[in-house]
Amino acid sequence: MSTDILAAQVTGPVLTPGDAGYEEETATWNLAMTGRPVVAVGATSTADVRAAVRWAAANDLPIAVSATGHGQALPADGALLINLRRMNDIVIDAAAGTATIGAAVEMQDLVDAAAKAGLAPLAGSSLNVGAVGYVLGGGLSSTLGRTYGWAADHVRAAEIVTADGELHTVDAGTAPDLFWAIRGGKGNFGVVTSLTIGLVPVTRLYGGGIFFDGADARPVLDAFRRLVADAPDALTASVAFLRLPPLPFVPEPLRGRLSVHVRIAYLGDAEEGERLVADVRAAATPLIDAVAEMPYTAFAAIHADPVDPIPAYETSALLRDFPAEAADALIAAAGPGVDTPVLVIEVRQLGGALARDPEVPSATGNRTAPFQLFLGAAGAPGMEEALREPLFGPLHALTPWASGRRQVNFLGGYDLDAADVSAAYEPEAWERLRAIKAAVDPRNLFRVNHNIPPQG
Repeated sequence: MSTDILAAQVTGPVLTPGDAGYEEETATWNLAMTGRPVVAVGATSTADVRAAVRWAAANDLPIAVSATGHGQALPADGALLINLRRMNDIVIDAAAGTATIGAAVEMQDLVDAAAKAGLAPLAGSSLNVGAVGYVLGGGLSSTLGRTYGWAADHVRAAEIVTADGELHTVDAGTAPDLFWAIRGGKGNFGVVTSLTIGLVPVTRLYGGGIFFDGADARPVLDAFRRLVADAPDALTASVAFLRLPPLPFVPEPLRGRLSVHVRIAYLGDAEEGERLVADVRAAATPLIDAVAEMPYTAFAAIHADPVDPIPAYETSALLRDFPAEAADALIAAAGPGVDTPVLVIEVRQLGGALARDPEVPSATGNRTAPFQLFLGAAGAPGMEEALREPLFGPLHALTPWASGRRQVNFLGGYDLDAADVSAAYEPEAWERLRAIKAAVDPRNLFRVNHNIPPQG
């Protein structure tokens, strides 16, 4: 299979196994998902993407797409990989309150650019996740979601290269089915090379994290439950069990121990924020209390997600409730005295604007869940089976409160079956997505992902 024709049509690198630069071009942020594609194309433009898609279609190869590599669902073995990392332009239109972003723009760069105009995107918790992939998976903002809803609902327009190699500009008035599908359907319908998204007038918040010793899990979870029971939409909170390694980059009070981390983001004034979190602060003696007035540009400090590439193994569930009995089950499964390699178990409050229907509907599903449960572990590549039981044990312990539904951005490498993926959508939406998939990608070339198979 010669790549000479492809290389002649593409400005960026076209690399096959053994070529210099191939390993770097095919590396992902999640090191558990690094694969061996047949060919890797380092796209520099939409024209490069179109040429790569057409060549893959002509050679009957599945197409894998990577930007920052965070959202890789499975290794790109045997596929054509399109690496979008060079497509990272940002254009802020302050008058319109929008940002037009390239396919590989990292969230921190977008936040910093928008801040110069006194605006903000609905960022998640990670500073270097790809903004486009995050938005196309719904975009659950850990700072602004309960106030402004899902990031996908703020998309104004998109440019997408479909499986026939054609470029389409889609919005609510043009190709409304495809516009609906990509906002929640992720990379199943083509390569989104550009998004125009709405920004919101946010420049600061009262936020950060309070860390407690794991021995105080019970009173801290009780205080968290009281906090979220009557929380205003301007407040977003979560609580996590953390088991951080005894390494220099970890703050000394948290090294090699179980800690309980309450994450706070409040858009009201600092005085009211202090009142809201006073009960949490009083639950036990904090190891670290870093909740304070902060610029929105420091959003990533709240969760302090990993920045450097790691082999990550994850799973999740949406919860119908998080009562005292669920807190007890979580403590029994993963609290003090439990030996587990799971690094993080988070219960995140949803609700507020996240539960409301948007003005322009999107495929983002399961909006009414009040809580999300997330579990993550790190280890060497190839440890998915060794980590399966530690990850799924706490998940199963909370099954009585699980809705059976999922959020697509939080599906991991264990969640590749159609039943897992379909749980991220309402049944009617799932069938509509499959019909749109059949129209734009009937051969399912875009299947190296959490796949939505075409009807028929």
